[in-house]
Amino acid sequence: MIDRIARAFSTWRINMETTEELSRLSDDQLADIGMTREQIPEVVRGRAIM
Repeated sequence: MIDRIARAFSTWRINMETTEELSRLSDDQLADIGMTREQIPEVVRGRAIM
């Protein structure tokens, strides 16, 4: 159980860091990598259709 909690926390932390990094990019930079600001949560969760 502790292992599962640790993995969930680690995943959450990585997702938060990724969201913060992507949010720091300008709209032009996001467009260069083929995404919009609105797609950030979906991309972070791995649910985006590109």
